[in-house]
Formats: sequence, structure tokens, C-alpha cells
Amino acid sequence: MRLHEYQAKQVFADAGIPTPDSRLASTVEEVMDAVDEIGYPAAIKAQVHVGGRGKAGGIEIATSEAEAREAAESILGMDLKGYTVDKVLVEAGVDFENELYVGITMDRGEGEPVAMVSTEGGVDIESVAHETPEKIAREHIDPAFGLHPYQARKVVFEAGIPKDVAMDVASILTTLYDLYESKDASEVEINPVMITGDREVVAADAVMNIDEDALFRQPELAEMEDEAAGDELEAKANEYGFDYVRLSGNVGIIGNGAGLVMTTLDLVDYFGGSPANFLDIGGGAKAERVANALEMVFADENVDSVVFNIFGGITRGDEVAKGINEALAQFDEIPKPVVVRLAGTNAAEGMEILNKDLVQVEGTLEDAVQRAVKNAEEVTQ
Repeated sequence: MRLHEYQAKQVFADAGIPTPDSRLASTVEEVMDAVDEIGYPAAIKAQVHVGGRGKAGGIEIATSEAEAREAAESILGMDLKGYTVDKVLVEAGVDFENELYVGITMDRGEGEPVAMVSTEGGVDIESVAHETPEKIAREHIDPAFGLHPYQARKVVFEAGIPKDVAMDVASILTTLYDLYESKDASEVEINPVMITGDREVVAADAVMNIDEDALFRQPELAEMEDEAAGDELEAKANEYGFDYVRLSGNVGIIGNGAGLVMTTLDLVDYFGGSPANFLDIGGGAKAERVANALEMVFADENVDSVVFNIFGGITRGDEVAKGINEALAQFDEIPKPVVVRLAGTNAAEGMEILNKDLVQVEGTLEDAVQRAVKNAEEVTQ
């Protein structure tokens, strides 16, 4: 479960992390009232569960009443990567000199949480990790003992944080880990932590994701889920009984089994594409389930192509192929190219049955993914 920025900031502030003065608003007039109380400059920030809000026009800085009204009218109601903005956070502007990144997440490779600190805050931290990983200092944490004070100091100094604010940043990192552990979080981060001209540290953003399986232990956080602006596709996935996560790419992925879907997702990334979703339709692949999955993926405006990765186990490959044919036949027009790869029981028979007028068929997963990535690239060119 993902918290909105305003929700995560409240959790952080309650724990003692400095945050800017802010107000939540859902109408233009509420924005104007909030700005009158907070003063200028003020940031007006869309509250939706997507990254890159600033680049997409979801964050504006207002230095006057006219700019504030224009920003509010522009952001409220806008479609931001498939989400409709119905709330904004109006926040006091911060006069900063440096931007840092501070976060805690799970390193699945090591089987331990990892604390991360970087002076490259305010930008896409995934890009930093990929292009210049040396700019992110890391410290693994034994969950049996928690984050020791010396570890917090160590990772902060290794990141090159200025000495006059290093202890304040270490304190924020320690608090983030305490929240990570006590709130059953899967990820907590601040990007950026701003260093002001007065050498204060302020959390200018907030990310907090909670393990849904632990929500029964977090009743206060569970209540926040009802306040979150729900994603229509994720709601639809719950209705259909699919495991679904919406991502920011343009290659739709459908599979039957979490491992198959994750492998497909990784290969899309490996071959230069960008996954649009994680969609596991579960055991079997009858026509109705396949049609529901296609309906969801086709409805995602970000998707430019689709790849099926289906394994015939209990359900035979020929039955899967019939289900795909029947599902596609329900559409008057196939809006996006669909690539299918079948494996397992009766896969060869299934590949022969597939309607080649409706789908593109590939014999290996690698070929199917590469073709789907190429299809998506052709749309965006």
C-alpha cells in the first residue's frame, strides 16, 4: 500500500522529521486560502501515485496570487500518467542550497534492509543508481539489531554529506529506519532532503510504502488507504482476482504465474523497453480471464504493445491458445499489437492454433519480448 506524499509527510513529521508547512486542497479556492496562510513562494503538488510529477507538469512553484491560481487550475483535474488529480499539497517553498537523497528499502539479493544516502537528490535516483552507482552510499542493516548509530554516521559520511549537517541527516536516516521497522514498511525515502541557507535539513518530499500483508497490525495506516486516490485499473484487477501493479512504461505484460511475469518484466528492461505493468492472471488462461486481462491492459493509455508469456501446466497450451483466440475475437479492433509466447504442455499445438491475424507468435520468450519492445518503439517514433 502506497501512501500519498501528504500522508507520508504527516507520518514523518509525527516522528520528528522536519517538513515544510503545508495544507491539503481539493479546489482552486482551497489552494488560494492555503497559499494565503503559508505565503509565497509556495509549491503546488499533485497527489497521485506516480513518479516524475514535476516533469509531467504536476508540480508548480507559485510566487504570486496569479501564478498560484493558474497552477491550481492547471493541476487540479489534470490527467497525470493515467491518474486524475483531485488533491494537491500546497507547501511552503524552501530556499535550499543542496538536495540529498535518503532512503531505506529491502535489498532482496542480500536478504537485508539497506540504508542509502546520496548527494544526488532531487533527481531520479534509479538513474543515478544505474549510471553513477558510486554516488550512492549504502549500508546493510541486520534486522535483528536494527540500524546502529555508527552505521548511520558511516553511510552519511561515505556519501560526502557536509559535516555541519551530517549528524542531522544521520538522525533523519535513523528515524526513517525506525519507521520502516515499526510501520511494516517496504520502502521509505525522502527525495530530496533539502539543506537550507540556514543549514537546516528539511524533508521536501516523502515516500512510504507499506506491506499490505501487515496492514492488520497498522490500523491507522490502513485507514489511509481509503483516502488514497484509487487507480481504476488496480481496482479492476482486484475485481477480476488478478495480481496487478501499474508501472510507468509502455510495454504491457500478461502472464500466468508471478515468476513468469517477473522474468518477462526483467527481459523487457534488459532489451531496452520499459514495462507498463505486472499482471499475473493466475492459474489457467480461459477466454474470460484472458479477455479481462486484455481489457485492462488495452485501457492503459501508456501501453503501446502487449506481450503474453503463458506456461501450459495443468492448463494445456492448446486450451490456452483457444482462450486467447476467443478473447481477442471479442474485440472489434485490436488496439495494440499483441505478441504471444507459449511454453509447457501442448505448447506446439497451441502455437498452431493461435490466430495469426490477431496476434504475433514467437517461439522463445526472448524473441517475444524483443518483438514487443520493437512494437512499442515503432509507436513512439
